[in-house]
Parts: sequence; C-alpha cells; structure tokens
Amino acid sequence: MVMKESRSAVVLLSGGLDSATVLAEAVAEGVVCHTLAVDYGQRHRAELDAAAALSQALGARSHTVVAVDLRAIGGSALTADIDVPTEASEGIPVTYVPARNTLMLSLALGHAEVLGAEQIWIGVNAVDYSGYPDCRPAFIAAFQALAQCATKAGVEGQPMTIQAPLIDLSKAEIIQRGQALGVDYSLTVSCYQADDQGRACGRCDSCRLRREGFVAAGVADPTRYQ
Repeated sequence: MVMKESRSAVVLLSGGLDSATVLAEAVAEGVVCHTLAVDYGQRHRAELDAAAALSQALGARSHTVVAVDLRAIGGSALTADIDVPTEASEGIPVTYVPARNTLMLSLALGHAEVLGAEQIWIGVNAVDYSGYPDCRPAFIAAFQALAQCATKAGVEGQPMTIQAPLIDLSKAEIIQRGQALGVDYSLTVSCYQADDQGRACGRCDSCRLRREGFVAAGVADPTRYQ
C-alpha cells in the first residue's frame, strides 16, 4: 500500500511553457509533485523529452509517461494527416485534439488516487488559449465535480482538487511568474511541429502565442527555432 504524502499532487507536464510554470509554482508552494506526461501520438514528440528534463530540473519526486494513441481516432492536426495552420483562424482550430484534456485529467486522477495525492495541477489557460473548449473554467469545474463522485477517495470524504492557477493569466503574466520562480524556458517545447531536437517552427499558433508572450513580458525569448 502506498503511504499518503502531505500535500502531494500529480502535475500534468506536457513539456511546454505553461505546464513548466505550473510545476514550478507547485514545488515553490511545498507540494510534493509527481509529474505525468501523456504520449498520445502527437506529432511534436520532442515535448515528451522536454517534460522528462523539466520534471528533473524542477525537482519533481517522480515522472511517469502513459501512452494512449489518439491517432486511432485522429480528428486533429496533431494526431492525423492534417496540416498544422500557420495563420490565426476563427473558432476552434484544427489543432484541437478531441477529448485530450479530459483523457489527461482522467489519467492524472487515477494516478493521484493510487499515490494518495490530494491534488492535480494542470496548466490550462483561458486568456491566451487557442479556442480549445477544454481549457475553459467551466470544463475544470465540471471535472472537479466528476472527481468527487468518480473515485473511491472522493466518496470516502477525501476530495481531490483540481488546481489550474494559470487559467486567468495572459501568456506574458505566465512568463513573468515563471521567471520569478526560476523556470528555464529554454528547456520547454511549445511548437506544434517541433523537430526531433525540439526546435520550433516559428509559424504555428502556439509559436505565435509564445513569441508574443515573451515580447509583452519584456523577457528575452530563449526558444530555439529551426
């Protein structure tokens, strides 16, 4: 039986800028962090290597990778043979991965229950988000309610809380917070089509939001571009 730790959490760590900031914040608050990355068949595979490096660099207790191949259902430029757009578009973009955050939070929920962790931290953001429905406050609130009734811990009076501390921040504010926490953003990979070395394309939506965030934050952009 796994012994329950004081103030422990599973932190979803994609290898990107937002999740790195969330991990740094949780560690700074004294939370014992167990990071979880999901290999869902994404085309930007370098982010998985970045997640492992960040987990170690930021002081997580453990790092786990779970593989669930969403290429089987496709429907996204990140999991199917669909071009990644290089210009901003209206509505929900083709880089939206159906049910991705629902799946990731579900895996984190199971991992947290096994570990005896009380919290799940996730770096979703509803200000600079790219139109994704699963990055909004309503989604987090709904999953929080689900966590209470779908787990042994929840029904036995040990509620699991979902922490989304970046949800109301701009990208610039996230970067400023991370810089204050000592995050090395050169280790992060945000690009939707980064190469095997983690170098960014500089053209996709994620690259655009990241670049604009560094400019607005007044912080030098450490991103490695192709």
